[in-house]
Amino acid sequence: MADLPGYLRACLNTGKLASLAILVSGGIVLQILACALYNNWWPMLSVLTYVLLPMPLLFFAGSDDSIFSESDNSWVNFTKFLTGASTVGGIAIPSILKHAGVIGWGAFAMELSSYFVFGMAIICYLWMSGDDDYSIL
Repeated sequence: MADLPGYLRACLNTGKLASLAILVSGGIVLQILACALYNNWWPMLSVLTYVLLPMPLLFFAGSDDSIFSESDNSWVNFTKFLTGASTVGGIAIPSILKHAGVIGWGAFAMELSSYFVFGMAIICYLWMSGDDDYSIL
């Protein structure tokens, strides 16, 4: 991408940011629609996992290590465990609510699709932050 002119490179980067914003907005809309369409606000309980997911990374992970690398630091390993537990909770909460009969199949499907859209947004963000142009993010 180094041989492209600056204006074209800026346009491509803007498109990447716009697609990331569309993914996050789509996940939020699916989350709200899962509650509003079926007049049942229990599926909003899974938003708690979305809020708690980055907390272990913010509090325990050091900025010098990558979360994907092997580490002997017990705090980094504890962070990876808590992040994984929060990630599983994003799927487990709607599954438990569906199994208990609190939500229907439509709300369950929208909840899981919202989870996967947010997951795609995180993957796209990690992919974009690996580029040289987004190293400051």
